[in-house]
Amino acid sequence: MNQISRNNNFIIFPILLVIFYFIDNIIYFGNKNIFDFINFGIPFTNIKINFSSIDIFVSGNELTFFSIVMACLTIEFFIQKAKSGEEIYMRPIAAMKAMEEAVGRATEMGSSILYVPGISGLDEIDTISGVIVLGHIAGMTAEYEADLHVPCCVPIVMEAAKESCKEAYLKKGRPDLYNENMVHYVTDDQFAYAAGVNGIMLREKPAAVFFQGKFYAESLLLAETGSSIGAIQIAGTGSSSQIPFFVTACDYVLIGEEFYAASAYLSGSPEMIGSIKGQDYVKLLCIIFIGIVVALSIIDYFGLSLINISNLFRTNIQ
Repeated sequence: MNQISRNNNFIIFPILLVIFYFIDNIIYFGNKNIFDFINFGIPFTNIKINFSSIDIFVSGNELTFFSIVMACLTIEFFIQKAKSGEEIYMRPIAAMKAMEEAVGRATEMGSSILYVPGISGLDEIDTISGVIVLGHIAGMTAEYEADLHVPCCVPIVMEAAKESCKEAYLKKGRPDLYNENMVHYVTDDQFAYAAGVNGIMLREKPAAVFFQGKFYAESLLLAETGSSIGAIQIAGTGSSSQIPFFVTACDYVLIGEEFYAASAYLSGSPEMIGSIKGQDYVKLLCIIFIGIVVALSIIDYFGLSLINISNLFRTNIQ
């Protein structure tokens, strides 16, 4: 019973908002709405509150209000659906499928695997996503008994990466293969870190290289070196300015939003998977709405429409 109650609680707040909006904007008694008649005093004080002077909703924002409510309901619906254990289809991403291929190739060649988590701290969502992906890669290296090296630029990221790798090896039942030195600190200087990682690649010649995290100007330096040693390179970042360099030099790239979605896929968390699915449907609804608005605007331009499309949007912004 408690589980059912928790699963249904998410709809209560949006419904209450809609009810309040309905009361505040639609139900009128003469030229006043119901809130104009509500005023009360706080006991043992001289303070009185008159609701007629309070604007609960800003006039002209109706479309924004209902859009936010619908988006929240859609995302929460899929989160609850994922929590219930129902299977949710997620489209396959080529770079994610290639990860196992890259680790398998490195194992067959007897070479190591290099994982670069970027140069930013845990305050960047890219770094967090990169640490989640690292856990997946570490699980595969534990299963295949391959060597993994994770050079880090930020000490706190190094500690998070160690915990992620340790947990992955424990889950695979191979804690004996875990080595504290597989995750190590290099330096916190941007180009010194790039030089250090390039040196590791040239000396050890890993067969698979992963660039997963937040990158800046060092991205092309790293990717070119990895390409020169013939490694399979799989990159992932949300940095739009660095994506072209990774696309040029790497075999597979998780581009922008795919990178965040990949961490959700691999985490297996119902909240993250449901959220990704819900966001996809919200985007679909936005595309449909934009198409309807464009169609109505064209019809209105030729004077064939009875609906003034501009009434749907707030036009009183100064």
